[in-house]
Parts: sequence; structure tokens; C-alpha cells
Amino acid sequence: MDDRLIVALDVPNALAGEALAAQLGDTVNFYKIGLGMLTGGGLGLANELKQEQGKRIFLDLKLFDISATIEAAVRGLAQFDLDFLTVQGDPHVVAAAKEGAAGSNLKILAVTILTSLDRSDLDACQMRAGDVADLVAARATRAFEAGADGVIASPHEAAMIRAIPAAKDRLIVTPGVRPAGTALGDQKRVATPAKAIAEGANHIVVGRPVWKSADPKATAEAILAEING
Repeated sequence: MDDRLIVALDVPNALAGEALAAQLGDTVNFYKIGLGMLTGGGLGLANELKQEQGKRIFLDLKLFDISATIEAAVRGLAQFDLDFLTVQGDPHVVAAAKEGAAGSNLKILAVTILTSLDRSDLDACQMRAGDVADLVAARATRAFEAGADGVIASPHEAAMIRAIPAAKDRLIVTPGVRPAGTALGDQKRVATPAKAIAEGANHIVVGRPVWKSADPKATAEAILAEING
């Protein structure tokens, strides 16, 4: 099993997610379940894939709140024996999430800047001026200092983050990965699977190119062949 490929189950509900996982079979061992699936049975699907099929699960909720609420929420989620959980990369959020995950195997991944955003979007959000990559590196550094097990960042910033001393032995997980020739969708800072791995990512997240494919299994196999080639 090559766990470097995480397939995002960004489908409407747990039934559709279960059907896609069945199509992919043993080709894929790691799945992401995000906020959009949560009200469609996402936690139930996560538990089924983990406990009954032995799959690894990345719960992508990008949590943000006061420290006490984050700690309580993560403590509850840690009971599901999942693998990765995302929180916003603000230091107080990361530190609280680590407290909530204490005693479990749940890895806390900090979101730096969403891969669907570029500098113009950050301006609209009144984020401080500066190059996007520099802002990502600064947020990653602070998240590591707060105890994050890893970060979420676009492939464009993976090499920069990997070079940060605090990133040693930490995880870099990259969404915004698109096989050559596929549509970018709403992603703006993208790269191919092989490029993302070469730049230092431990795991790549691929969603629409797989689940929108006429043959999801063949698409996943091609991605794995590319990152191993």
C-alpha cells in the first residue's frame, strides 16, 4: 500500500463515498473526509472505513475557535481512532488541538493558506501584505512551534517548508494536486503528483480527478505510477 496518495471523498454523502471506496478497492488505503460530507454521514463513513476495512482516515474540518472549544472538540474526535485532523494554523488553535489529541495517535495538521486562494484573495480578506509563499512559511513555522505534527500547504510551498529547521520529521500534506491534463477547478496553486512529492510532500490529496473520472481505479493507479516513476 502506498499511503502517499490520499483520495478526497468529496462526494454528497456516505453512500456515494462507500461506493467510490469499493470501486477503488485495494488501490487506495488513505481517504480524506471533509466538512462537506459531515452532514451526509461523514463520521459514520470514517469509522466504517477505519474499523471495518482498515483504511487510514484524514478528517479535514479546519477547526477554528477558542482554545477550550478546540480542545474539547478534538478530544471527542480522537475517540474515533482516526489518523489526521486539520485545524487552522493559528498557534492557540494548534496548541489546544494537541492537548485534545493527547494520548491518541491522531496527528494534528495546521492549515497555512488555502490552495484556492492567491494574493488578490488575501487582499480581499485583509491579510497582511507579502508574498503568499512567505506568509505560508511564516504560518507553518509558528504552527510547528505550537506543536503541529504537520501542515497543509500547496505544492508551490512544499520545498520552502521542508527547508525550515522546525519541519524536520514533520508532515507536509498537499492538496491542490492535479494530474497533467486535468481541470484545475477552484484550485490556484497547483502541481502534478510527481512534482508535489519531489518538492517534499509526504502525502498528496487528490479528489475531483479521481471521483469524476470514468474509471476512478485506473486514475488512482496512474497517479500512484506517476509518483513512483
